[in-house]
Formats: sequence, C-alpha cells, structure tokens
Amino acid sequence: MTVELRPTAPEQTRARYPDEEGYVERDGVRLFYEVYGSGEPTVFLMPTWSIVHSRHWKMQIPYLARHCRVLTFDGRGNGRSDRPREPDAYLEQEFVADALAVMDATATERAVLVSLSRGAERSLLLAAGHPDRVDRMVFIAPALPLPPVPPRAQADQEFRERRDDYTSWEKWNSNYWLDNYEDFLEFFFSQVFTEPHSTKQREDAVGWALETDPETLIATQLAPRLPDEESVRKLLSRVRCPLLVIHGSNDAVRPCASGARLAELAGGALTILDGSGHFPHARDPVKVNLLLRHFVAPPEAPRRWVRGKSRRKRALYISSPIGLGHAQRDAAIADELRKLHPDLEIDWLAQHPVTAVLEARGERIHPASAYLANESRHIESESAEHDLHCFQAIRRMDEILLSNFMVFHDLVCDEQYDLWIGDEAWELDYYLHENPEQKRTPYAWLTDFVGWLPMPDGGDHEAFLTGDYNEEMIEHIARFPRVRDQAIFVGNREDIVPERFAPHLPEIREWTEEHYAFAGYVTGFDPAEFTDRAALRAELGYGDEEQVCIVTVGGSSVGRDLLRRVIAAFPAAKDRVPALRMIVVCGPRIDPETLPPHDGLEVRTYVDQLYRHLAACDLAVVQGGLTTSMELTANRRPFLYFPLRHHFEQNFHVRHRLDRYHAGRRMDFEQETPDTIAAAIAETIGQRVDYRPVESNGAARAAALIAPLLEEGKGRRPPAPRPRRPTAGS
Repeated sequence: MTVELRPTAPEQTRARYPDEEGYVERDGVRLFYEVYGSGEPTVFLMPTWSIVHSRHWKMQIPYLARHCRVLTFDGRGNGRSDRPREPDAYLEQEFVADALAVMDATATERAVLVSLSRGAERSLLLAAGHPDRVDRMVFIAPALPLPPVPPRAQADQEFRERRDDYTSWEKWNSNYWLDNYEDFLEFFFSQVFTEPHSTKQREDAVGWALETDPETLIATQLAPRLPDEESVRKLLSRVRCPLLVIHGSNDAVRPCASGARLAELAGGALTILDGSGHFPHARDPVKVNLLLRHFVAPPEAPRRWVRGKSRRKRALYISSPIGLGHAQRDAAIADELRKLHPDLEIDWLAQHPVTAVLEARGERIHPASAYLANESRHIESESAEHDLHCFQAIRRMDEILLSNFMVFHDLVCDEQYDLWIGDEAWELDYYLHENPEQKRTPYAWLTDFVGWLPMPDGGDHEAFLTGDYNEEMIEHIARFPRVRDQAIFVGNREDIVPERFAPHLPEIREWTEEHYAFAGYVTGFDPAEFTDRAALRAELGYGDEEQVCIVTVGGSSVGRDLLRRVIAAFPAAKDRVPALRMIVVCGPRIDPETLPPHDGLEVRTYVDQLYRHLAACDLAVVQGGLTTSMELTANRRPFLYFPLRHHFEQNFHVRHRLDRYHAGRRMDFEQETPDTIAAAIAETIGQRVDYRPVESNGAARAAALIAPLLEEGKGRRPPAPRPRRPTAGS
C-alpha cells in the first residue's frame, strides 16, 4: 500500500549513484533496493526503524562501494518502499523476509549484514534462521532487549498501552505524534544526535522522517518485538559468524552498556566510540567507515616499500575544484616551491575543471583523482538563475566531501608524502580536525576568506547555522592546533571583513591575525609582464582600433544565465560602441551551442591563460568571483561584476576586498536589463582606473611559508609577520 506524502526538498547530489536499482514485491508490498559496486564480499546495509530510509547510510555507501559490493533497500514504511497500515506488517520477521527477497532479486548468495539500532533484531533473526546467507555481522548502536534499561523503556510500555498519563519521554506518545509530528521528530533526533554541531545531521534525519507519516510510525511501534535477554541468547546460540558491535558512549537512545552486553554474549568484538551518540555512522563517518572496511574487507599489504633515505621529497596538493582560480594560484605556488626544493615531486589530487589547467601545464594528476566525486557538478545543481546559496550548497555537499576525504585517506595510507597542501580543501581540513589521529604528515592550509556569513533574507535560522559552523571551526583550531602546521591567508589583513563570526564569537579579523600567516594576494603572474599592452594585444590578435570586451564566468556552469543576459545586451552595446569586439568565454562546463548567437559575437570555450586576454582587454564583464576580479585589478583593467545572489563569499568577502582596492563596478543581476548592461558597457569600456596596486610576489611568499615544512626536523611554524602594505611595483 502506497501512502501519499507531503512534499519534501529535492534530494541533494550524491557522491555515488547506484549501479543497479529496482523493486521487489512480496506479499503485496513493494520494496525499493539499490546495488553499488561489484566483487566480494557484499555488504548488506539493513534498514533500521522506518522513521528513516536507506539514505541514512549515505556516508558509508561511496567508500564501501570502492572496495566491495554494497546492497541496501528502503525498509517498508519509508523511502520508495510501500507503507502498510497494519501493525502486523511491521513484525521483525516481515523485515527478514523482505531482506531475503532483496538478496534473491539481486543474486546475493551471502552478505555481511550491517545494522543500525532497530535493524539489530532483524539482522539477528536473519543470521539465526539462515546462517548460510550471512558471512559476518556488524551492529551499530543495537536496539535489543539487553540491560541496562534504555531511557525511554517506560515510554515504550506507555505507548503500547496507549496511555495518556505518560511520565517519561513525554513526546513518545501516539497522540502527540498525530498532532505534533514534526515537533516530535525534532525532539527525537535531538536525542539521536547528542554531539555538538550536529545541525546538518539532524536536518537530514528530520527530512527523511517527513517522507513517512505518524500513522505509519505508530503501526511500527505496535508490532511485537523480542521480549527479553533470553530471547536474544537463544538467537545468538544459532549464530556462528564473526560479529562486531560499535556503540557510542553518549548514546541517549540505547545505553552503550547494552551494546557491550551483546558483544559479551556473542563473543564478538566491541568498539566504543567515546563521545558519540546514537548515529555514529552519520556523525563520525570516518571512524565508522574504517572500522567497517577493516572488519569486512581489510586492505591488502602494500606490494612495494621504499626506505626512508631512498625516498624523494613528495607533496600531495589538493586544490579546490569550485572554479578555476585555485588552480592557477596553486600552480604558481607549486612553481615557487620547486625553486626552493628542486628535488620536490608534486602530485595533484584534483578534479575537473582544475585538471584542465593542470594538464595544460604538464602537472602530474594522481590516478586516485578518478575516484573523486565532482564538487562542481553539485554546485551547479544547487544554482538557479544567477543565484547560488553558497553556504547551503557547501553544507549540502557533506556526502561528497566525506567521500573525497576517504579517497585522500586511502591514498596517503598507500603512498608516502612529506607534505600535504590543501587550498580550500574543506573535506581535508574538516575531517582531519574531526579525526586528528589521521594527521601524520606536515600539512599546510590556504584560503582567501575566513568566516561563513549569513545572507540577510536567511533570518535568524541562517545566522544560527553559520554561527554554529564558525564555532565548530574555532573549537577545532583551539583543540587541535597541531593539525595545521601552516595556515596561510591569500591576501592581507585589511582584506578580511570587519565582521564577527557570530554575536558571541570573536571578530573575524582579529582571530585570523592570531591564527594565519598572510601571503598577500597570489595572482599567478606578474602584471609587469603586460605593461606593453600594444604588443600583448598584437600577439593575441586584437587590433588597435578595436574595443575588446571579454565576458567570462569561470570554470562552472553557474554563470550561464549571466552570459545569456550579456549576450542579449550585445546588439545595443554594439550600437553605442561601434568598435566593440565582444568575446564570450564559456569555460569548460558550458556548451557554446546552448548560447544564443549574434552576428559579430565571438563565443569560445576554455581559453588557456585567460588572464593574458584580460590584461589586453578594454573591459571585462564577470561574476563576483575573487580570482578573475583580482586578476583584472592587478592588470588595472575596468570591469563590471555581478555577484551571484545568496553567494555570501561574493557578496561580502569579495565585495569588501574589491571596495578596498577601489576596483570594478558592481552590478545587480536582478535589476539590470540588456539595455542597462549595454549602457554600462558603453560608459565603462576603456575607462582609466585608479586601483590600489596588487602585490606580484604572493606565490613566492606563500611558498616561503610552506617550504620549511619540507625540511627535516622542522615542526609547526609560527605565523609569519603580516606583509607590509603593497606599493606600486611591489
């Protein structure tokens, strides 16, 4: 039986999509399943309580699927499976029969069962009744009738008796669920996630729970379950496979001691995660993933080992793929590092479109890069018409970031590096601070902004979320200062916004001065090379009489709508500026065929060393990204820039920096029409500018801050003194 549900938000981009999916029907109930990866063994991620569906395994699937075959299905009552109304439909034996039907439908002879909470009972029943189908078992926060008594035991009894005079867990009540379902969900998942800064995990869980209804959950609770410890003992007596129990010490739903009791009765292994709550696979996914991998499919021993003194110096560079700006500055820093350490080998862990820049330079892209989930594609999926809620988009990229960190983890376990460098590699920085024991090599971190900031129309809720993210970051740095051996701000002190992380948190500028060294801006080129613009224009094929306007939106497809609007302005702009030559650069992720043509308009795809064309132009029209706008500032070219709506970095951090340099003319996409854009082009093209100078030695300064980490016996470096104010020609 299918129940019509309230609409929910679109699913966020996955790090990995299933290789096979389908439905199996059993006794009139349709069950949706997914298969990922191939090979042996098969890991069967079992359904838990129907308050959530199989997407709660999202942090495990991509990692495990790189090493074995993964099978999962939505348990009856949620997701894309049916929602029977009768309590008898939710007997644990029904879930066991469903699991066997899914195994049969996917030709799965045997599997490793991994369960969470209420899934423990159905896994135990399956292994006891069909031992030939089960290789191993993992229980995460098992919900079995084992001592001690769980916090809501009295509430469970009151629920089954349908009493109204409840005295514990007062929202654990069928009447409350029917009248205040969403409030109950908020309460319940506050008990599930007891770890601080779990806003995203709670939000996900509430969203999944809203895909079912209170009537279905009431039916699941009225179905009988195992009554006592003796019933568990009897089942365990028929289980012969190895068993692992994982339980958080701060589990407020099922006491950690009950998980320990299961491991004791079964003679299995036990791992207690101190400080973790009831969903450690969601809140501490790195540790849980590694525990699963080593229990299910242990890594093979390396086939080659190099003696320490025989190793060349090697660095692994992780460059953010969101846009192309990081690639150019990182390549420039890499060049400067090689000057200081000529024997240094640099591998790049990168993805498209960054790889387009690196490949053109002949850099070595590590083969493991092929396993990275594409972040640019996710960012594009989150965008609307010149609108990208950057903070929320990155927040909703958690599955992708974790998957990419696990790629990094496996790589650095297999190969030795003397240095890790992360340029806004958010996954690397976050999960190293969450799992500081994984940091075993000097690590340098670079960024050109500090502090998540709320957009005004996000209200108090967004202000709370950004403050919570900032607070977690501040706590990370305070607790584990050794994780970052060097933190470099790509810019100067004055480039930092004069804001607070949150009303109760420090000033961003003051905190950044204490925790970062300042390299100055990194252009990746020396503007002095382009002082002879006439020669440069001749080299690039631009005539003296032409008024050249370059329109570019970076390395993603987010700027497609801006390109269309500027293209629509071309005829009117050409009327105003007869010598106008407009060149639209799509970038590597926009198909030129999707843009409207105009006589005289030139459309190009990827242009190598685009900064040289920007140095030669008479005007540029760009988004509000930092790299392109600062390249134009350094080359003292006039430009119009259109910050993306809801993009906090472009609207606050970049705007502040450009205002400081007196650079560019800010435009509002919502207000501007093709006619007003044409007028702005005519007014601004060829205009003389009076920008602050941009330093040309930022890459060398950044490299000088990083290079000591490659010297033997060198530990963490203190932040360098902030650079002097740049002067003309500096």
